[in-house]
Amino acid sequence: MSISDVQFKNNWYNVFDENNKKSASVPATAGELMGIGTDFFVLKKNNWYITFDDRGKKIADLSCTYGDFKNATGNSFNLVKGNWLTSFDKHCKKTGTRPAR
Repeated sequence: MSISDVQFKNNWYNVFDENNKKSASVPATAGELMGIGTDFFVLKKNNWYITFDDRGKKIADLSCTYGDFKNATGNSFNLVKGNWLTSFDKHCKKTGTRPAR
């Protein structure tokens, strides 16, 4: 299922599907919203990026030592460290690295 939006309200992140119906809620204590992909979203808590699915279930986590969050789009998210941009999938597996411009 696709995610159309994640909205913050009353200390919860509400996840909406492609039909604009709420599919899940995740407490704000889970972290700060960083970005939304097609079927996942990324929260940051302490020194970890955590990916969640459209039902609000944790998929995986990745240490922030891999870089600063840049964006999430489609089925990946990107981190920047120094002069390099590294892409990861929703399972936090590295899918590519290229020079950051």
